[in-house]
Amino acid sequence: MNILWDADPAAADRYRFALGNGFEHLTSASVVARAIHENPEISQIVIGPEVPLDQACDLAESARIERPAMGVILLRHRLDVTAMSQALRSGVREVVQVDDQAALGDALRRSRDLTSRLAGHLGGGPGGGVEGHVITVFSAKGGVGKTTLSTNLATYLASTGHSTLLIDLDLAFGDVGISLQLLPVSSVFDAVSMAGHLDEQGLSSLVTRHQDGGLAVVCAPPDPAQADRVPAAVITELIRLARRHYEYVLIDTPPAFTEHVLAAVDLSDLLVLIATLDIPAVKNLKVALDTLDALGVAKEVRTVVLNRADAKVGLRPEDVVTAIKTPLASNIPASSTVPASINRGVPLVLDQPKDPVSLALRELADRHIRQRFGAEVGRDETRRGLFRSRR
Repeated sequence: MNILWDADPAAADRYRFALGNGFEHLTSASVVARAIHENPEISQIVIGPEVPLDQACDLAESARIERPAMGVILLRHRLDVTAMSQALRSGVREVVQVDDQAALGDALRRSRDLTSRLAGHLGGGPGGGVEGHVITVFSAKGGVGKTTLSTNLATYLASTGHSTLLIDLDLAFGDVGISLQLLPVSSVFDAVSMAGHLDEQGLSSLVTRHQDGGLAVVCAPPDPAQADRVPAAVITELIRLARRHYEYVLIDTPPAFTEHVLAAVDLSDLLVLIATLDIPAVKNLKVALDTLDALGVAKEVRTVVLNRADAKVGLRPEDVVTAIKTPLASNIPASSTVPASINRGVPLVLDQPKDPVSLALRELADRHIRQRFGAEVGRDETRRGLFRSRR
């Protein structure tokens, strides 16, 4: 399937000689964006001459990251050098004068040939590449162990051979780096200077490796003042690129629905929501679930975890289930070994793999992440990740 994006109802008939019958005529940017998101079989987009150049370039930049094999061809009334340069820099393959149907036909043939070669090289369909899975770990209350769960889940996934990236999205006060005792030379903030043209090399420059387990980490900025200078669009670009190069992308978040968190939620295949056995945490979990309902986030992509579930504080796990009207996927016990492992900078799943907390975290990762996304848990655990030989 291919798309002609043009607001003129007669456009499909005007360009039929060059386009043939394999094009669907769409008239608005939102409809085009939805079609690209929902249909991986789209391989070519022809953009009509009345579409504003900025909108055309925005689509091309997004496609270059998310669908690199897809071809974008731009029609213009006049071949202006400045406009052509801007279009080609954004990822448009060719700019063709609107009344030259022979040139449009030739451009489409060249673009289809390039799409076929890129799809073969990337190992996927027209969308290209292998899509990894984005898992966002969230709590609307601080102090519930969110970063501990994020670092341990990500480390365990990496240790089983899956290429795994952990992004610290608590941009002002993120603790992933210090919890893993990393010394990053770059952070999420460095992606800002690469906005619009972030590529695999740029992504690699943001990554810091944990010495044990092979986990890749993009740390939060060292200066809290930099948090406000990271646009949400940069986070979207970063996540979309990361999922093309890692099997799992885990995202640790601040305890609030910031614009950055909402960008991550939009791209997530799974939300891991955390609470503890105290009234404020349960109340905030219920508010978070209601907010996700209002945002239209499907219940099927949510997993609720109760941390420190055996604490003797007057509440029981079944009380939490009654309050939130949602089953618990996992109960993680409390343990004094957790802060000790953080102080050593070695996640508990590696430091003490037989600890009850480690066992619960491994079960959470196996049952609700790996099995959910098709991994054969318990078999061939030492295999290399899909992309590890490339990193």
